[in-house]
Amino acid sequence: MSPVNPLKAPFGKATFSRVRSVSYRQWEDAFDVTFDDGIAFLEPHTTIRKANKIAPTAIIQSVERDEELRGCFYVHYDNGQTAEVSWAFIREHPPKPTK
Repeated sequence: MSPVNPLKAPFGKATFSRVRSVSYRQWEDAFDVTFDDGIAFLEPHTTIRKANKIAPTAIIQSVERDEELRGCFYVHYDNGQTAEVSWAFIREHPPKPTK
């Protein structure tokens, strides 16, 4: 019997599109991620912290897009931790609509 990792999710059917731009919106505590095909997502910061096991007291220092392949972006924190967020994390798990 193999152990089940609750952090892993099965891959969906999203198609690859390069990350055009990413910015952190402090007033919403979320990242605005735009792709080359025109689709944009507002990804909550809490989901990125949870997925990358970032300390809750860490403060964002910078956000940078992978310039070479444009398949992900990095969030650097003041405590030295770095969160890597791939295109698939954003596109395959879109935020649920609010009620």
